[in-house]
Amino acid sequence: MGSINHEERVQHEGLREKIMSAEQAASFVQNGMTLGVAGFTGAGYPKFVPTAIASRAKDAHARGEKFGIGMLTGASTAHDCDGVLAEANCVNFRAPFQSDPAMRNHINAGNTHYVDMHLSHFEQQVRFGFYGDMDIALIEATGITPEGKIIPSMGIGTNNQWLKTAKKVIIEVNSRQSIMLEGMHDIPADLGEPPFRQPIPIVKPDDRIGTPYLECDLDKIIGIVMTDAPDRNSKFADPDDNSKTIASQIIEFLDHEVKKGRLPKNLLPLQSGVGNVANAVLMGLQDSPFDDLMGYTEVLQDGMLDLVLSGKMKSASATALSFSPDALQRFNDNIEFLSDKLVLRPQEFTNHPEVIRRLGIIAMNAMIEADIYGNVNSTHIMGTKMMNGIGGSGDFTRNSHFSFFVSPSTAKGGAISTIVPMVSHHDHSEHDVMFLVTEQGFADLRGKSPRQRAKLIIDNCAHPDYRPMLQDYYDRAAKASGLQTPHLLNEALSWHQRFVETGDMRINKMRIAV
Repeated sequence: MGSINHEERVQHEGLREKIMSAEQAASFVQNGMTLGVAGFTGAGYPKFVPTAIASRAKDAHARGEKFGIGMLTGASTAHDCDGVLAEANCVNFRAPFQSDPAMRNHINAGNTHYVDMHLSHFEQQVRFGFYGDMDIALIEATGITPEGKIIPSMGIGTNNQWLKTAKKVIIEVNSRQSIMLEGMHDIPADLGEPPFRQPIPIVKPDDRIGTPYLECDLDKIIGIVMTDAPDRNSKFADPDDNSKTIASQIIEFLDHEVKKGRLPKNLLPLQSGVGNVANAVLMGLQDSPFDDLMGYTEVLQDGMLDLVLSGKMKSASATALSFSPDALQRFNDNIEFLSDKLVLRPQEFTNHPEVIRRLGIIAMNAMIEADIYGNVNSTHIMGTKMMNGIGGSGDFTRNSHFSFFVSPSTAKGGAISTIVPMVSHHDHSEHDVMFLVTEQGFADLRGKSPRQRAKLIIDNCAHPDYRPMLQDYYDRAAKASGLQTPHLLNEALSWHQRFVETGDMRINKMRIAV
């Protein structure tokens, strides 16, 4: 840390006097406090102070004292934030999204109360006091201007709201982030409160309607911590055959819709969820017949970055940049070129239903499972164990022009079918899901009744190992129950129960390691 240029990164003289160590900053955090922590999908989260808070918690526990906090973020952070705090057993409450294995384990063990919710709702609910007082905001910045304005880093998420809501503020200024990020952000004015809200004047994905800086009452800032550490920057898996097949089916469908005159030649703005399959779809667009694409998403990953760099995509809007190490290098090498092509906004705007509906987004998100009627579970394993959370998938699915859910047709080496009689947890109902895509095929559910959907999903999306079982379930349900949405209630979740008991959804399979 000795090489960090404090004067370059913290140009406000008064705030330089508040520079301190992570341990000093952590000393402000007391048992029972609620913290608003920066971070969105492994980007722009604090790197040093969480570890110092975890150390304080461990010391307190060793003395037999209580030390627990509430933790509110934009979305997921990383092990050096969520993970270290979970391992210190000091997070009593967590919302609204996470992806760290240690935090997930604590949630599923019942040690941490977790609220999973649509990301577009979260800032408003905090603003209205639904989560009580916020004691300290802990955010990351690229720098601070001479006027005291905050230059955001690779993610904005909820930072704008946290700076306004929190009683006190601690800022980690991370010199690892390029100073040339300045100007890439767009922080709009407040939305206002019902019933006097004004429209959000975003009519094109690249519209800028605010300022490049976060602002805060400087008297609330109690500490500045200088850091030099990378974001999570997880490597994406190379697209496998399943991912490539899923991508090619979506691209073929979009091409068909263009030829039918239902989409413009450059499509509509694209949203892609986080993960290897979703990233593979974007990578597949490189060789597609579409040009002058636009992106309007919450997390911009490798695939969308490369579309912008290649000229296939004119611009993209997001709330965070979450890259693999190689893609981060490409980003930094081309940041001047990208500076007017990428826009980073607060998540309350990127995920806002008004804007998503106006722009006519094409939404592509991953799922854990879908049932034969098109209901989707994107959060829970076997109905009870939280994976990550719904994130922004619901915001985009409900309000998009087209909504895709994608997944391989099986998991755990074939022991789990992605297509089941009834989902074990509902996140996205049949009313919002238009298309299901697996490596087996494509189901267009638009304008289809439940019974018509069932035939399409079983025939097109289910794996051959499970297709006869699904057809048998449906045939018997159709004979035994009402015909709008046939179900056998005593069997609807039997596949999940069989997996819990035997390690395999298939009938008469030997127990396998899970």
